[in-house]
Amino acid sequence: MNERTALITGANKGIGRHIAGQLAAEGLTVYVGSRDAERGQRAVEEVGGGARLLVLDVTDADSVARAAARVERLDVLVNNAGIAPTLVPPTGATVEEFRRTYETNVFAVVAVTNAFLPVLRRSPHPRIVNVSSGTGSLTWSTHPNPQFAPGSGGAAAYRSSKTALNALTVCYAQTLAAEGFKVNALAPGLRATDLNPRAAASDGDPAEAARGAVRLALLADDGPTGGFFSWDGTPVPW
Repeated sequence: MNERTALITGANKGIGRHIAGQLAAEGLTVYVGSRDAERGQRAVEEVGGGARLLVLDVTDADSVARAAARVERLDVLVNNAGIAPTLVPPTGATVEEFRRTYETNVFAVVAVTNAFLPVLRRSPHPRIVNVSSGTGSLTWSTHPNPQFAPGSGGAAAYRSSKTALNALTVCYAQTLAAEGFKVNALAPGLRATDLNPRAAASDGDPAEAARGAVRLALLADDGPTGGFFSWDGTPVPW
């Protein structure tokens, strides 16, 4: 375990910061991906142990390329960086709001994953965890669920981006299965983070959600792939 290495995007705060800390506690060398070097360094110092700063803006192709060039081997990639710049329904959102959301929550996942695939392929047990959202579940969105008000179409850009991320998770899992990859999506639940005002006002523990990501990051070779799981390990419907 001490030779294993992980990268978490958006790891200078929130759930990502806790994922970094918990993986470091498991003995992994952890790259703390952060767009801001100063904030990232503070997170590295808080995590301690085998934490290392990796300056990485997931929406900047040059930044992604520079970061990938610094890593020689990787066992775990956690695509955690995400944004929710608007909570309005589709009728009130602008195309630019959708574009900005998808740039981070969908397109950046493709960019980062593909950039780090060469080093992930050097691992005997490569794992990819995509931090999604229960709000991206079409089943939960169209059936009674305590997370959603009846008929609610709010946060359309964010929710649809996470649905797209779930589809990407399946595609990567199917494509990479023969190489021994395990690729899964996590529904972390509502957590006290700065993702949006609703999250900031909640009392959900980010560390609890992080434990779900760590569980998927450290899956055994007979573990699932191409799945969508809640923070407690239970399957989430697509």
